[in-house]
Amino acid sequence: MRIREVRIEELPLLQDIERAAGRCFRDIGMPEIADDEPLPLDELARYQRAGMAWVAVNESDTPVAYLIADHVDGNLHIEQVSVHPDNAGQGIGRSLLDHLAERAAAHSIPALTLTTFTDVPWNAPYYARCGFQPLDDNLISPGLLDIRTREAAHGLDRWPRLFMHRAV
Repeated sequence: MRIREVRIEELPLLQDIERAAGRCFRDIGMPEIADDEPLPLDELARYQRAGMAWVAVNESDTPVAYLIADHVDGNLHIEQVSVHPDNAGQGIGRSLLDHLAERAAAHSIPALTLTTFTDVPWNAPYYARCGFQPLDDNLISPGLLDIRTREAAHGLDRWPRLFMHRAV
């Protein structure tokens, strides 16, 4: 699996990956998450133009997973990482996370951050296996607080969530 920057014409594929990856939330009683629409194309294009969107591609150079990130309070914040379920369990998500960590280290960015569902097996427990640790509430920066507010307004606080970080 190769990782590269996403191309503008591939943005609809990212939406397809997100929709497919989200379906598994229905199986654990979170149909609202399964039915949530992916980011709109103009928002994905903003990440692409900023050089903050990467894909893992198969042997045909077709995206099967993606990661988008933002600069938040001196760190790289993972906005979304999704792997198409047909390609799950192959270490692709971890490879995308490691790729971002390498980029962060190359630019002297000290950590990666993310928000995630606490009780979803492929969320917080998975990220813990990838080297992320829960972030103490007293260490949550203003930018992360803004993210928490946006997520709550979107209804994500219906389920337990937490911030996690990984030093690079």
